[in-house]
Amino acid sequence: MSLTDALTSLTVDTLNRGGRALQRAGVIRPDLSAGRLIAAAQRRARLDQFGAWPFEDPLRRLLTAYEQEAKLSTVGRLAVRKLIVSLLENLLYLEHERQVSPKIESQTIDSPVFIIGLPRTGTTLLHELIAQDPATRTPRTWEVMFPAGYRETVTEIDRIRARTDSRLAWANRLAPDFERIHEIGAGLPQECIAIMAQGFASIQFHTTHNVPSYQDWFEQEAQSASYAFHYRFLQHLQAKRAGRRWVLKAPGHLFGLGALLERYPNARIVHTHRDPLEVIGSIASLVTVLRRAFSDSADPAQIATDWSGRWANALERSIDTRDRAPAEQFFDVAYADLVDGDGVVLVHDRHYAVFEQGVQRIAEVDVALTVREIARGDEHLTDRRVEAAEQRLVGVHQDVLADGRGGLEAAYRRGSAREAQAPDTYADGPRG
Repeated sequence: MSLTDALTSLTVDTLNRGGRALQRAGVIRPDLSAGRLIAAAQRRARLDQFGAWPFEDPLRRLLTAYEQEAKLSTVGRLAVRKLIVSLLENLLYLEHERQVSPKIESQTIDSPVFIIGLPRTGTTLLHELIAQDPATRTPRTWEVMFPAGYRETVTEIDRIRARTDSRLAWANRLAPDFERIHEIGAGLPQECIAIMAQGFASIQFHTTHNVPSYQDWFEQEAQSASYAFHYRFLQHLQAKRAGRRWVLKAPGHLFGLGALLERYPNARIVHTHRDPLEVIGSIASLVTVLRRAFSDSADPAQIATDWSGRWANALERSIDTRDRAPAEQFFDVAYADLVDGDGVVLVHDRHYAVFEQGVQRIAEVDVALTVREIARGDEHLTDRRVEAAEQRLVGVHQDVLADGRGGLEAAYRRGSAREAQAPDTYADGPRG
């Protein structure tokens, strides 16, 4: 552990101990009431108009869940306050830009590609590979974190990228195991849950904190509004830096695939697949690492049970949506086809050609990258509730395979056999 990390850990422990003492005395700080957070954002941005975007209800649902369910530590409360104020600032800046720049409203997001699939099935890896094509447009972490509120000059963009790096460095210090599980960086492609979080309708919040009532509401009611905001956000990014085609990614799209296709009826969907038993431990480990940074309570068995059930529901809903959509709109990719037994990632140009409507490139090229070795951080999960949840998720996946979509059943068996031989050699870890 470096001196900086040691000092950070000491500071976090001191703040949390002090916060617990204040709580015992009946003092809870910082204040997470919606009115105070909104006022703080307006002061910082020096703007007061959010426009007609209906953010108040999802924000209040989220804040109520933070207070009643998340068991936030003092550092957790400080981090939540900073996050919410930052997101509200972004809404103010985005609305201001939309008012002064009419070209934003006229942007059309045409035929975007969405990469979906369970977490840890290769969605991030495939996203980063396709992003190597300079003609594609992917949202980068720095422009999602700071989408507006600065001039579009080289100097200002460099400053924003530096701010992003600084914020990510602090996140890594608070949750030092996170980067080992999932790589982050200012210039890397960012996934859509971070975009949708800007409108307070995203699975990001229940991933980083235990807010089940908010997540229940999100899964049942928030999908259409979430994708409406997603479209508006892409309009802003495209007005500044265009590309031939958007390539977007998030496992969370499984929860709202129907709403996604309503908002983007000409979207192309890449669905990644992997044996669910290979991913449950990784999901639980990732969520546990994040929640322990901000809460005094994070139970890996409860997390695995909760998220296994939620992902099974999401898969079932996405299957129903696929049954009603044109088959040619979807393209299935098995994890075993992305990563070979020697730890090399291979994506053939023929895969990408599907989304160019059959137009072959001048030369077909194989993309080969080596996935760096990682240490596994999976929790040892033996709880019977976890086993039951895992089996339900496996059952849902078997229904997909029995349908014959993409001829994936043999690929699953190949992938499972390879990973049993060398689980740490090419695991999906930081690029899941």
